[in-house]
Amino acid sequence: MMTAARSTDSGLVGPGELDRYSYGDAPVGDRVGTPAWDGGESELGRVGRRPAGSRGRGLHGQLVQQLGQMIVSGDLGADRPLVPEEIGQRFEVSRTVVRESLRVLEAKGLVSARPNVGTRVRPVSDWNLLDPDIIEWRAFGPQRDDQRRELSELRWTIEPLAARLAAGHGREEVQQRLSDMVEIMGHAMAQGDALTYSRADTEFHALLIQVAGNRMLEHLSGIVGAALQVSGGPVTACDRPNDTSLAQHARIVDALGTGDGGAAEAAMRQLLTAHPEVERVVPAPREH
Repeated sequence: MMTAARSTDSGLVGPGELDRYSYGDAPVGDRVGTPAWDGGESELGRVGRRPAGSRGRGLHGQLVQQLGQMIVSGDLGADRPLVPEEIGQRFEVSRTVVRESLRVLEAKGLVSARPNVGTRVRPVSDWNLLDPDIIEWRAFGPQRDDQRRELSELRWTIEPLAARLAAGHGREEVQQRLSDMVEIMGHAMAQGDALTYSRADTEFHALLIQVAGNRMLEHLSGIVGAALQVSGGPVTACDRPNDTSLAQHARIVDALGTGDGGAAEAAMRQLLTAHPEVERVVPAPREH
């Protein structure tokens, strides 16, 4: 089990600080105290959230999670040196675990390793902000408001276009799967099953992007899924399950079935503009 060693002046962590980032287990603004290393995440933390890419892989995944959250939160600021030997001693893990964890963080753009310079934290401008782990860390950290706004803007740009394009690439099996997702969402909403609703909603939106016939858009389907699952609060109708939201999903499916790209796009815009916060971020859908 990974534990924090004695605090020094290097700024990594001190006693009791190691596990202060288990965001899924504590309310926003009071995320302290619950250890993340024992694998116990609360039911609330699991509902509506996809497993992050670095989670569930033993000490390596745990260290990636902890260091990544500390970097994204700003506790390990830009250009701060990260000494592998010190990290290994602090978290009581092997040099191999530290080395592999830093490689993962480097691939995400969070750190850089150079000869004669060592490993240092990179500025935000270098981060891969579309990485699902970074999306999650930002959404459950101090940057959560900015992350929610940026994700809303990104979805507004991507999903209406994907809906329009998907209307021209409809396949019977895809149409049936989307209809199934709407039906599952309806049953889940009636039963108060937030987890099932969220999973069906995520598959609905990801599948819609995947069938748009645009490989670059398809590459973004995982990002939209992450956005749906770490929004942190109601922003669109997808975050507030109700009859109106369900009807908007059904309208999209109907439009796809008739090949009406304009109607599919309009229905998606209406779905994404279902909360005042989004209306302040993006324009209301135009009447045609």
